[in-house]
Amino acid sequence: MCDERTERDAAHYINEHGKINRRQFTTLLAMGALGSAFPQFAIGDTSVIRQQVQVNTPDGKADCLLVSPAAGKHPAVIMWPDIKGRRDAFDAMGSRLAAEGYAVLVVNPFYRDVQGAALPDGIEFPAPEARAILNPMRAKLVKDAVVSDARAFFSFMDSQAVVDSTKPGAVMGYCMSGAFTMFAAAAMPERIGAIASYHGGGLATDKDDSPHLTVEASNAVALHAIAENDNERSPEMKPLLIQAYEQAGLSADIAVYPGTLHGWTPPDSAVYNEVQAELAWSKTLIMFRKALI
Repeated sequence: MCDERTERDAAHYINEHGKINRRQFTTLLAMGALGSAFPQFAIGDTSVIRQQVQVNTPDGKADCLLVSPAAGKHPAVIMWPDIKGRRDAFDAMGSRLAAEGYAVLVVNPFYRDVQGAALPDGIEFPAPEARAILNPMRAKLVKDAVVSDARAFFSFMDSQAVVDSTKPGAVMGYCMSGAFTMFAAAAMPERIGAIASYHGGGLATDKDDSPHLTVEASNAVALHAIAENDNERSPEMKPLLIQAYEQAGLSADIAVYPGTLHGWTPPDSAVYNEVQAELAWSKTLIMFRKALI
């Protein structure tokens, strides 16, 4: 979870390893140097089609990126970003996934408050100024709002020529949006066949509204990639998740990734762990190939 403890862990990591921030990642992208720094994100211009779209929801219009292979119809995947919002790093991840044969919608979770970047230039998370901007927007993303958004996103996707709506879809979530994937899968068991969450916080607790209690209503296979320091802080989360999926009779890959800190998968993260992020990515692709058919 994005709290003082994880920030201390991140600061220690940065002191030892350095970091790349949102602005540096965007600069690499603008210079056409992203593929050199991160070869895994080198996507050919003709292999995918990128469209900036507006998705109608009950609460307004969500600005999103729709990216898909250049031809054919494909399973739909909704990608929710972390608390820092939709940005170039997530658009790049969505494009990379699309190149694997999926129609991907990278969403702005904060569309109720802001179109485009959640944080203005010059303000980087987790600075107090960033939290002052993000926390009120995050507070609006309660379970009912998330489910409403998920329904609207899939309704939009199913109206697109690039989407094969006869095949199960998937949802992906990072940090705060890890729980979103579970809420959506429980609310839309007929539509969602797979979920993937990465360093999701609070996925299994002793509270009555814990996300893991929704698993019994889901039909989705799952991958939950847990940061090592998140596991140290909340050691009960992994066994509770395992128990929930076993009781529901659903396949789930629930693992702690050694050497990782909260926020370790987006390539613009200060604690990006490329080796472990690539492992989680490859496991996600394997799961999607089996489930979204």
